[in-house]
Amino acid sequence: MHTTGRNLPGLLGEARRWFEEALLRALEKSGEVPVSPPQVQLFAVLDEQGATVSELAQRTGVTRQTAHQAVHGLVDAGLLEQCPHPSSARQRLIRRTREGERVHRRASSILAELEERLAERIGRRSVDALRDALETPWGDPPSVEPPAE
Repeated sequence: MHTTGRNLPGLLGEARRWFEEALLRALEKSGEVPVSPPQVQLFAVLDEQGATVSELAQRTGVTRQTAHQAVHGLVDAGLLEQCPHPSSARQRLIRRTREGERVHRRASSILAELEERLAERIGRRSVDALRDALETPWGDPPSVEPPAE
């Protein structure tokens, strides 16, 4: 077992960046519209029903302003569209366009290939264990007292 002494959130962030960088490179090589890492994250959390900018900000853990900028970049790129919200005249629903759906399918295929490449590097059993741990519900974050100084 390898131990670097680094905390788990830092390691998870590094792992996410590994996938993001490889995904962005593959999309660029295939001639897709260039997107930024925040746009990739936002695009990834957008489900079939669509979401408001506020919901997307919450899902990605960024400010509403950051999510708004990412959405508008993806709208300008033709990957997302803004539609009337069915229950609120003040809000807009963000959805993938037909082109956005195509790019999403391509990105999903690339991510599956990256997972296979990772399995070649660290072993299928390790990848399966990682997936299992991350798919298991963790419950609400606990309340933890800071250590005494």
